Amino acid sequence: MANKRSLKQTINLICEELFSECVAASLYSTNRDGGRALLFSVVKMQDDFIRRVSHPEPGMPAKKYFKQLRNDFVVQVDHIIDHINNLA
Repeated sequence: MANKRSLKQTINLICEELFSECVAASLYSTNRDGGRALLFSVVKMQDDFIRRVSHPEPGMPAKKYFKQLRNDFVVQVDHIIDHINNLA
């Protein structure tokens, strides 16, 4: 497991890239409200996962917790990427 700082940096980097892709897709899309909602969901996802890194669930082994965190993050990112593709 990487340390918490590098995990947070990775989450921030991926979310920044997703945010910029959302902005680009919303500029070329006719659905402005969908773009705004997608931007909000990226920011909310980033905040949620940064908080989850900072405050792990008590009573759960760290290795298992962070593995589940990474899997949840990948699922969320894939979900947002699908929405970006449908927006454009």
